[in-house]
Amino acid sequence: MKTYSQKPREVDRKWFIVDAEGLVLGRLATIVAMRLRGKHKPTFTPHVDCGDNIIVINAEKVGLTGNKRNDKIYYWHTGHPGGIKSRTADKILDGQHPERVVIKAIERMISRNPLGRAQMRKLHVYAGTEHPHDAQKPEPLDIGGMSSKNLVNRAASAKERV
Repeated sequence: MKTYSQKPREVDRKWFIVDAEGLVLGRLATIVAMRLRGKHKPTFTPHVDCGDNIIVINAEKVGLTGNKRNDKIYYWHTGHPGGIKSRTADKILDGQHPERVVIKAIERMISRNPLGRAQMRKLHVYAGTEHPHDAQKPEPLDIGGMSSKNLVNRAASAKERV
């Protein structure tokens, strides 16, 4: 039996919507990155973009465990001598573009090459609940229901299930 290698024209892409409210950032990012790559499919082929389209809403309400909200620092460089700058996750989440925390977490889990850039183009992140992708009829993806560890307040969620 020969190993199956999927062709780009054979890829079947679906649309999924994820509500990030109350989800742990790292756990959300790993599941979304896996789905963007297509590793959840039995037809996964490493050199083909076979992942799904993912819409993440409520990115501003994503949770970080421990003291990461105040201690996690995002660095960038302006390109000028001594131009290193930094900002905490708290300032980004409370700022104008809170969705960038989610985008950066997922982006760092995707390979940094042309295939990774094609996979990142299928990610759509929005700070609020509104998104312009209703025509694609996205299916809900319940990441919080996969494991109680995916939720920031696990004790509160355990009481709701009882």
